[in-house]
Amino acid sequence: MSHLGQAPFPKTRFRRTRQSPQIRALVQENTLGVGDLIWPVFVRDGEGVEEPVASMPGVMRRSVDKIVEAAREAADLGIPVICLFPYTDPALKTSTCEEAWNPDNLSNRASRAIKDAGIDIAVMSDVALDPYSADGHDGFVVDGKIINDETVDALVKQALSQARAGIDIIGPSDMMDGRIGAMRDMLESEGFQDTMLLSYSAKYASAFYGPFRDAVGASGALKGDKTTYQMNPGNTDEALRLIERDLSEGADMVMVKPGMPYLDICRRVKDRFAVPTYAYQVSGEYAMIQAAALNGWIDGEKAMMESLLCFKRAGCDGILTYFAPAVAKKLHGLR
Repeated sequence: MSHLGQAPFPKTRFRRTRQSPQIRALVQENTLGVGDLIWPVFVRDGEGVEEPVASMPGVMRRSVDKIVEAAREAADLGIPVICLFPYTDPALKTSTCEEAWNPDNLSNRASRAIKDAGIDIAVMSDVALDPYSADGHDGFVVDGKIINDETVDALVKQALSQARAGIDIIGPSDMMDGRIGAMRDMLESEGFQDTMLLSYSAKYASAFYGPFRDAVGASGALKGDKTTYQMNPGNTDEALRLIERDLSEGADMVMVKPGMPYLDICRRVKDRFAVPTYAYQVSGEYAMIQAAALNGWIDGEKAMMESLLCFKRAGCDGILTYFAPAVAKKLHGLR
């Protein structure tokens, strides 16, 4: 059965439009550009520090001065957004997580430093308590249970501290109920009407986060798992309900996390809501590609580019990826 308006073979030969690079480019349906990239980076204390993350080959924890250099590199490459994640000194981690809204915590210092340097790049933050928690969870833990409403109050304070530090895009990754509405109300009342919320709306309880937890120092602290607040990997309709809720509460953009194992969710979200939709190519996805490439099992550069193009095909407007600088250089023809 032929497609409507499509002649049967041999009048239709699909290979005609694959015969040269020029023709393939002409008919390509989806493209990847530098403007699609958000670069996640890890901030640590110290000065002049670039410390490799063992489980993420090529990724560094950087001190604030080196984060400024990274932001300048990203801006020069045309990457529009850099996203900050703190590697907090274990001595500052408590069960009450006060460091999360400390005006001088690592993320806030890094944001101000980037802004003070006059770098033409948007700065995104992470809102969750796990980098500051002695328990390694995204929320407060009381009698072994992650409590919701008290956590939301703390997350609002954290978001306010970030807005005051000049963050352009606040990224709540905690998956507590009601936090988007609470943050939007706070931002409006405090005069931050232009501060954006990119909600981690459909964040799954995934095995692909392991290297990230190493990078932010949360692995050792984590007690139990996050299945009472992060999504069940078997669910899809729930993701749509979460997206709808967050949009109704004031989210400007939404995210699906992880990325490649959840492309079906990205497509359903984009088709249903037609809003700015993002995915996070998480640490485990990155580490698998890098490990296979380093072992000579795959062509790492081709796998990198293909993996990111698939997000665009699934409907994403952009991707958080640790590959961002390498991809930008490839797209610009640089080495």
